[in-house]
Amino acid sequence: MTDATDESAGAAESAEKPSYEDARAELVEVVRQLEAGGATLEESLTLWERGEALASVCQEWIDGARERLDAVVAEAEADDEDDES
Repeated sequence: MTDATDESAGAAESAEKPSYEDARAELVEVVRQLEAGGATLEESLTLWERGEALASVCQEWIDGARERLDAVVAEAEADDEDDES
């Protein structure tokens, strides 16, 4: 793949990835539907698979946020150490 292809693939992926809030809201709805019952086995499996995918998206957002916060904290701690020197 070329750099241009990598960039367009990354752009397409980010365009398809829902925000944390949207993914969480849809996940809540999927869980509500599963808990309500009444779906066929095939419908339940489809809902469960969608729920797993949404949970994964939410976890990716949480992991990314954690990494960003850790980086900020580490930078602040490094600045504090520099100030003490």
